[in-house]
Amino acid sequence: MIDRLIAFLVLCIALGAPFGLTLVLTSSVLLNFVFFYPLFMSGIWMAGGLYFWYHWERHWAWRPHRPPQFPGQPLITVIIPCYNEADHGEETILAALGQDYPNIEVIAINDGSTDGTAALFDKLTAEHPRLRVIHLAHNQGKAMALRMGAMAACSDYLVCIDGDALLDRDAVSYLAAPLIHNPGVGAVTGNPRIRTRSTLIGRIQVGEFSSIIGLIKRTQRVYGQLFTVSGVVTAFRRQALAQVDYWSLDMITEDIDITWKLQRENWAVFYEPRALCWILMPETLHGLWKQRLRWAQGGAEVFLKNLLTIWSWRHRRLWPLLLEYCLSIAWAFAFALSIVLWLLGHAVALPPNIQVSILMPPSFTGMVLAMVCLMQFAVSILIDRRYEPTLARSLYWIIWYPFAYWIINLFTTLCSFPKVMLRIRRQRARWSSPDRGIKELS
Repeated sequence: MIDRLIAFLVLCIALGAPFGLTLVLTSSVLLNFVFFYPLFMSGIWMAGGLYFWYHWERHWAWRPHRPPQFPGQPLITVIIPCYNEADHGEETILAALGQDYPNIEVIAINDGSTDGTAALFDKLTAEHPRLRVIHLAHNQGKAMALRMGAMAACSDYLVCIDGDALLDRDAVSYLAAPLIHNPGVGAVTGNPRIRTRSTLIGRIQVGEFSSIIGLIKRTQRVYGQLFTVSGVVTAFRRQALAQVDYWSLDMITEDIDITWKLQRENWAVFYEPRALCWILMPETLHGLWKQRLRWAQGGAEVFLKNLLTIWSWRHRRLWPLLLEYCLSIAWAFAFALSIVLWLLGHAVALPPNIQVSILMPPSFTGMVLAMVCLMQFAVSILIDRRYEPTLARSLYWIIWYPFAYWIINLFTTLCSFPKVMLRIRRQRARWSSPDRGIKELS
């Protein structure tokens, strides 16, 4: 309970600035924080993304397409944890086996699937000698499946992907290169690209992964630490995993947790945008809500877990991540408070300094937010067009970006953070089949 009490105090401090100033001054301070915090973060992400592009990516664009070459061609293991992947498992495994890098093995873990996954994997094992399959009798969760795959691997370099992800032909080479060339690197996260685009929700996520998630990872890499690797495609050094005792079994998002565990032990985590991986994403509101709620809950769990352990000077590079997370939580609760004050103002007479008369931003503020949103997407097109030439076609759908990202983040934070704070003990995290979209991009 001590860690929860301290987490509550930290949250109060984070909320105290906008809330306290609101009570002392006017409600305009609260609304300014609500409206201008996304604007400020967009500026940070654009600046960080452009610096990453200028410092690294622009040089890659001038060179012929040659994936990295490694002396001696060390063995690289691709680990694929699967649960009920009879529909997508075969194409995922074949894409992993079809890498241009020659010295590769693939380990698929069937985590107690209840469909035809086991029979499919056994058939593929008989046809492909570089494929090994581990069958678990019961659903143990993705973290346990990854542990089993890592312990069974013969390589020191492990590329972990989801059971519905399609690796680009050179993805393994790009992911393994920083691990092989830099002994201080513990993990390298790749560049997921969306292939489900039959609905508005799917198309919005195409822009989101470029103009938000891609820029965030570039920016965080510029100042040295990542909040999370992409659980769908990341390479790990097995020595680093062993040092931090592999993936935690009780965290709902094992990718966020393993990122912080590695960085607490001073392992570097890189972002490699050339390591493309085509993924399926939810295309319904229900599926998107479940996914984002799980992400928000996982972030809250990692925040609570690490709050008492990162205050030594050796962990100072993690402090900006914690500050950014606290501000995002403060923004969600500030937005909620402004809604409450607006509703109360219609029922009772509130003091003028805390009365919220309008929730929508003024026309000028709204225009600035819209322009910054379009600028952010333009920057993402500049950076990501070499990986996805048709990205500009999603420009029309980016008008829905504030709703798709900030509003969903608002409600998932409000639902998940109190749940994590009030939970007495964590249980084993197990998975279920997610929403995989309706129609794939050919």
